[in-house]
Amino acid sequence: MRIFVLTGAGISAESGLGTFRDKGGIWARYDPMKLATPQAFARDPKTVQAFYNARRQNLIAAQPNAAHAALARLERGLEAQGGELVLVTQNIDDLHERAGSKRVLHMHGELLKARCPSCMQVADWRDELGDQDACPHCQKIGTLRPHVVWFGEMPLLMTEIDSALAVADLFVAIGTSGAVYPAAGFVSDARANSIRTYELNLEPSDNASVFDDSKYGMASVIVPAWVDEILSAIGKA
Repeated sequence: MRIFVLTGAGISAESGLGTFRDKGGIWARYDPMKLATPQAFARDPKTVQAFYNARRQNLIAAQPNAAHAALARLERGLEAQGGELVLVTQNIDDLHERAGSKRVLHMHGELLKARCPSCMQVADWRDELGDQDACPHCQKIGTLRPHVVWFGEMPLLMTEIDSALAVADLFVAIGTSGAVYPAAGFVSDARANSIRTYELNLEPSDNASVFDDSKYGMASVIVPAWVDEILSAIGKA
């Protein structure tokens, strides 16, 4: 069995990381056009770096929750039965990896990495990032930016993601708003290929009506329960 899971900010909310589009979310409190665009970075890099430096420290202090751990358990269980989990996340945190997931595709980048637009290399980065830091690869100073996808930029790894979705047996969206494309269109792509679709969320997403099935509640509760159901079903197959 091949399962394609898409995760969004809702899966990390119980770990203390803010969501974006909910009432009171990050973009309700901050203007994304001033903090999350290439133009904003070119205009005021210090403010943009300060915003991501604060988020980076928040992430380092956070811990994976039961939903992250359940998906790592699902990955191991599927592999043991000759199946596969493709875990695609819109999140820029590393909580899936810290919970034990081995194959995670970060379509919106990774906060604990920095990218140099000069040499296009990516480096691990856990400290504050500023205009006096040198690129570890080309040694240029002041070129590094967070390795995240900003508004107006193309998501990463889309060829690999599209290929994995095309051969999936089940598509599951967890903790997503259903408002950010291209990820919000994955459910329609899956249904066009006759792939069963399932939404696990705190509340219905913007595109909830497109899913075949759904379950709502706290991610730390409903995701482990769903994983138990899947592992039980494939164990009996």
